[in-house]
Amino acid sequence: MMRDLAAVNQYVELYRASHDMLCNHSVPAMNALRDKACEALLAQGLPTRRTEAYKYTDIPTLLAPDYGLNLRRLDMKTDPHRVYRCEVPGLKSRLHYVVNDELFFERGERREERGDIRTADEGSLIVCSLREAAERWPQYLDKYYGTLAAVETDSITALNTLLAQDGMLVIVEEGAKADMLFCDHNADDTDFLTTQVVEVFVGEGASLDLYCMEETHAGNRRLSNLYVRQAAGSRFSHHAITLTAGTTRNHVEVVLQGEGASCVMDGCVIADREQHIDNNTLIVHRAPQCMSEQLYKYVLYEHATGAFAGRILVEEGAQHTDAHMTNRNLLTNREARMWSQPELVIYADDVKCAHGSTTGQLNDAALFYMQQRGIPMKEARLLLEQAFINEVVDRIALLPLRERLRLLVERRFRGELDACKHCRRC
Repeated sequence: MMRDLAAVNQYVELYRASHDMLCNHSVPAMNALRDKACEALLAQGLPTRRTEAYKYTDIPTLLAPDYGLNLRRLDMKTDPHRVYRCEVPGLKSRLHYVVNDELFFERGERREERGDIRTADEGSLIVCSLREAAERWPQYLDKYYGTLAAVETDSITALNTLLAQDGMLVIVEEGAKADMLFCDHNADDTDFLTTQVVEVFVGEGASLDLYCMEETHAGNRRLSNLYVRQAAGSRFSHHAITLTAGTTRNHVEVVLQGEGASCVMDGCVIADREQHIDNNTLIVHRAPQCMSEQLYKYVLYEHATGAFAGRILVEEGAQHTDAHMTNRNLLTNREARMWSQPELVIYADDVKCAHGSTTGQLNDAALFYMQQRGIPMKEARLLLEQAFINEVVDRIALLPLRERLRLLVERRFRGELDACKHCRRC
């Protein structure tokens, strides 16, 4: 309890001392929620292991250190455009960088310095900073910002809302289609704290494929909350790939609001040493004729720990729901630990729902079979582990990304992604 209060007070005092500066660097829609977020954070405190949704991750310990937040908007020593480049061959994309909470365009210009940023038919797809949206399309911020990510129900969302000064706005309106790849990287081995809050509104008949890849290091603490609402006939897919990390907690909350909406959520985790990866999902079926499918797989080495807690809620009236959730985990030694908690809550009587979870080790018979055919034990284990994870990778529709991830997964299993101690992006 003392750690909780100390951590909360640290951020609340920082907010009160920096209130005017934060508001001057931000926009009215964001500033309007700050005091409410402060009150919510003080009322709730930080979630502890007694909080059901957070029981697998020690949040007060993660937030206790002073990470030195860059609220004064000091210039970075590192130019992200020189350090980070897209490493997916054959992928045609528009490249953006979000450093702290500031958006940079591909050529090093801030979005505010550019002209029209619509990337599809007029009004169908918009990508810009929140600051630019406030200047050019304030109606979008008023309509969307803070409407899904409620500060009253989640302390991490409240903390992010309290201190964020800018961010990225993506609008996929009716009938539009978009593929987005989010890559999390660190420039050096400094201890980092990352809080992410993402609100996604998928319009009627629209389609969004969201790929989130983390390739950070042991000093990174990442707390990410993704909130999604889908209109009728919309399609949404989310693919979370954790290759290297420190401590990560991902929460994804999807509400299938309109009839005939569909959602696919996949995740794969490779963790070793003292790494901790916690995936928490909630899918709410609110309308009839909706479909959701989840597949999450973990491979854990050494003293790594993993957690998966998935909940499917089928509300009254959501008839003809088709929902499936699967979590499979591979522990390579006795010290690795995995917690799995799949859950179904159903209030409709004409549905097709199922969930399952398995945790175990590599099949000894398969290893023996491969050794009998001249494959060394180390290589046999690697091949089986790759095949285990690639079941998730193969579900990625974006072909260049799928091929790139196959290579990265193999390199990760061979220990080739941890070559540099002080620089993650040689």
